[in-house]
Amino acid sequence: MGVSEVDRRVLLAVLAHPDDESFGPGGTLALYASLGVEVHLICATRGEVGGAPADLLARYDGDMAALREAELRCATQALGLSAVHMLHYRDSGMPGSADNRHPRALAAAPLEEVAAQITHYIRQLKPQVVITFDPIGGYKHPDHIAIHRATVEAFHAAGDPARFPDGLPPFQPQKLYYHTFSRRFLRLAVRLLPLFGRDPRRWGRNGDIDIAALAEQDFPIHARIDFSPVAKAKARAATCHASQGGPPTGGIMALFFRLAGSRETFTRAHPPAPPRLREKDLFEGVA
Repeated sequence: MGVSEVDRRVLLAVLAHPDDESFGPGGTLALYASLGVEVHLICATRGEVGGAPADLLARYDGDMAALREAELRCATQALGLSAVHMLHYRDSGMPGSADNRHPRALAAAPLEEVAAQITHYIRQLKPQVVITFDPIGGYKHPDHIAIHRATVEAFHAAGDPARFPDGLPPFQPQKLYYHTFSRRFLRLAVRLLPLFGRDPRRWGRNGDIDIAALAEQDFPIHARIDFSPVAKAKARAATCHASQGGPPTGGIMALFFRLAGSRETFTRAHPPAPPRLREKDLFEGVA
């Protein structure tokens, strides 16, 4: 006997690039999948701007997008997701790069155009819970911010038959969450990085992430999800993204991963969170 529409629980994550799911809320996605929730991922781009070792890229005839989408499909299986849905925009690169101006760049796409596509998937998949990036996209990536804005628009439009009519009946999800990094963890990173000779204002492969500035922008933590039962699944998913280095196995990044532990943190955007809200389940209160 299949699960009835009444009993069916669906979680939709709306993210920007291949690897956002694994290095972001992958533990939460894997945990709910393991509990029988139907977990879907919308990925807006194929990560064309990301780098990769030459030998790895050669296996895909130099096609970065094909490589990164294959890695995403691998990670999807590792996390146990029901499906991944691609929006087919182009990776916009980091702020100020020429890729920002590509005609198919996600960051340059009209908000309502992107929101209409997400609205369609919400009506089709009927998730009770939707998650996306926080308002600064985690680390101010233009694509993360663009997909955050489009997801918020779509979340509120999906239940309104007058917004983005697509032949499907309106459907209003019940809860919207932003995956956000613990500011306590980021502040710890700002203190520790100089001890390892690293500048917290020039972090990342290209030195274009300012962790100190990120730590100053706080978002309330309303939900902490303990994904320790599926931590190995998240690690396997990260391994799929070999072009992005996979999970750290040594050095300061491995230390940071250990310090982060097996919890992922979220801000509840809808319904508005009461003071001192602390949830351990994103489906808490879902009808």
